[in-house]
Amino acid sequence: MATTTEANVNGEVVPVVEKLGELSVAEQEVVSSSSPSTSEASTPGTPETSVSSQPQYNFIPFEPHPGYPKSRISIVNRFIDQPREIRVAVIGGGLSGILAGVLLPAKVPNLKLTIYEKNHDFGGTWLENVYPGVRCDIPSHVYQSSFEPKIDWSDQFAGGGEIRDYWQGVAKKYNVYQYARFHTKVEGLNWNDSESVWEIAIKNLQTGEITTEKADSVITAVGRFNDWKLPDYPGIADYKGVLRHASHWDSSFDPSGKAVAVIGNGASGIQLVANLQPSVARLDHYARNPTWIAASWAGDVRQAGPQPYSEEQIALFKSDPDAYLKFRKDMEDKYWRRFNAFFRGSKDSTELRERFTQIMQERLVNKPELIEHIVPDFSPNCRRLTPGPGYLEAISEPNVEYIRTRIRRFTETGIETEDGVERKVGAIFCATGANVSQVIPFPVVARGKNLQDAWNPELKGKSDEHHGFPYTYLGVATPGFPNLFFLQGPHGTGPSGTVPHSAETQLTLLAKILRKVGRESIKSITPSRKAADDFVEYSDAFFSSTVLTDNCSSWYNGGRPGARIHGIWPGSAGHLTVVRQNPRWEDWEYEYLGETGNRFQWYLGNGWTSREADPESDMTPYLRKPGEKVELRDVHESWWDLP
Repeated sequence: MATTTEANVNGEVVPVVEKLGELSVAEQEVVSSSSPSTSEASTPGTPETSVSSQPQYNFIPFEPHPGYPKSRISIVNRFIDQPREIRVAVIGGGLSGILAGVLLPAKVPNLKLTIYEKNHDFGGTWLENVYPGVRCDIPSHVYQSSFEPKIDWSDQFAGGGEIRDYWQGVAKKYNVYQYARFHTKVEGLNWNDSESVWEIAIKNLQTGEITTEKADSVITAVGRFNDWKLPDYPGIADYKGVLRHASHWDSSFDPSGKAVAVIGNGASGIQLVANLQPSVARLDHYARNPTWIAASWAGDVRQAGPQPYSEEQIALFKSDPDAYLKFRKDMEDKYWRRFNAFFRGSKDSTELRERFTQIMQERLVNKPELIEHIVPDFSPNCRRLTPGPGYLEAISEPNVEYIRTRIRRFTETGIETEDGVERKVGAIFCATGANVSQVIPFPVVARGKNLQDAWNPELKGKSDEHHGFPYTYLGVATPGFPNLFFLQGPHGTGPSGTVPHSAETQLTLLAKILRKVGRESIKSITPSRKAADDFVEYSDAFFSSTVLTDNCSSWYNGGRPGARIHGIWPGSAGHLTVVRQNPRWEDWEYEYLGETGNRFQWYLGNGWTSREADPESDMTPYLRKPGEKVELRDVHESWWDLP
């Protein structure tokens, strides 16, 4: 028996049907637990949440034909284009977390978003790293959002402070700060199977208080190098001088005239050495592994020190949008064209080796004996290339000692190497020791399994569930951990392309998943084990033909030569973009709200759309003015343009 009530539709009170038939207790729970919250503001212009009224029926209380089949379920009274509220937690407020705060609210109707960030502000690595010489080795006009260009970058390769200011500016412009919880560190995640939610243990870093909050889905955006740590050398606690990690720099420290040591020759170590060498009395540089020092990433000229844009260039960009667009497209295009250099034995790879070797020989002319210690026996691109302007010149100076002998221990006054030599220094800077394994830096527990243990390389082979590497499906999610997604984590970017573009396309894929969850009464979504296994098998086959599997230690392989490549996508950046355009829904496993087991009961609702209940709505948004140009590839493709 149907019941009726009244609703206000655009100021007019109309009778509506509230339920069709009698609902079971389970079905009533579906409605009560899944109804969208009216307290949350919806995204402007999104029809899925723009109308809260119910449809008007001309109800005739007749029974159906006695011979018509009787269904075991009842109709849930909701519009198909009104998704339930989804609580999503993003962990991390760096570049990816900021982009999540911009794109997800625009792309996912009825989203309740929270961004947990341990620092006092957005910015991630560009907020934390303030060591001398910190700057991006990718051109400024490339390392920015596709939709928010900054035309007045001061330098061709911006310093860390300007990059930080840019991304914080993006967050302010798009009101991302409303979602932020600063000074908040996530201590762990626990999946509550009975409620199908993640319980998030968070610590207020100002008060020390630990509380628990809930989210329907969690997206980790913790960054590749954010979980820095000091190396675990014997005696490190006994050292009496200044001891800092490069990611925890003390801006008040003055290195002038001091004897210092820098451990590590990754990007930050290379920048530190180049910038400290001119001012210190002596610099001991501990570099265990050889590394390629590139001229540039994609042919862009790199120099030691600033490379400012002229006032005339900036004025041209401001006055001529077409000129700026061409400049930006030409520059960024180069970063999509270097993929062939990753293949072992390719012409591009061979030429890179020859060119980089020649450049390094020329720049080490004052200490040619270093060539045999610095030039690697593995191919360029096995490790991430680092241009390092000024680095080779710095280690060629008389006040720098390049040390490849392994460190035995720290002493109270310096460092002792395995050959028994102790070198006394007043300050030691560690530019190594980051968590390159990409193991999540806090416990993530679901259905009796801890993701930290499953990915921990030290536990590999303990059981079938201990993979020893970041085992994922397309770098997006992992079997056994429902509603958990990774942003710019394992396989997060291609060997070519740009980081901001990759983050944007991955967020667009995640938005499609979240929209499906919200629309279709899905309480949990998990990639299948078979799909993940097939992806790993494909990745192994692909990477075996690339220089990434040469004998080197890199963050691509978790710092373990011969280990599975997981830090980069098995294909080009363009290849990755295509994969993210159309989700393979058949690779996922679903659980639905309610107890009837019918996947369509909540999803299809009452058979109506919200626009049909609004007499003022535009039911024909697909129609255009006569003569208006129509892009046929885009006809009826826009998810937000209903019907």
